[in-house]
Amino acid sequence: MGRLIKNHLARLIVMTAATYQVAAGLHGLFWPKVFFDIWTKALDITVTPIPIMQIFNIVFGLFALAWEYPFPYLIPNTALHRSIAARLAIYPICVFFAAIIYQGTNAALYYLIGMGVYFWAYSEGEIVCMPWKVPTRPSAKPTEGGRA
Repeated sequence: MGRLIKNHLARLIVMTAATYQVAAGLHGLFWPKVFFDIWTKALDITVTPIPIMQIFNIVFGLFALAWEYPFPYLIPNTALHRSIAARLAIYPICVFFAAIIYQGTNAALYYLIGMGVYFWAYSEGEIVCMPWKVPTRPSAKPTEGGRA
């Protein structure tokens, strides 16, 4: 049995969350609702009459999809794509926007789970390689005496 490559698992979870976020943004265009409207009506202006939060959710969801499943000419094998720390810094913003609208609560929860798995991968020193490839370890160079 092989080892679990946690950044691939996190990538799949975050792609699921991003898909949910785009769907929530589109759904929110037709049925706008703020998640916290039972406590305050102050945030209702962010979803009606101009769908600000819905548009942000669609944009951030598409950005996360493009980042996690890099299209051949957009992001692959760049420093941004290889950085787990950058993901851990940017995905809380996606969680915030997903959690604001009522339809995006599942996406926010999936993002949090994906961030937890990314943190697990980061703490174990995993690296992100080209999309859908298995990371390889550097080969040991023989020492002066010819022994490895």
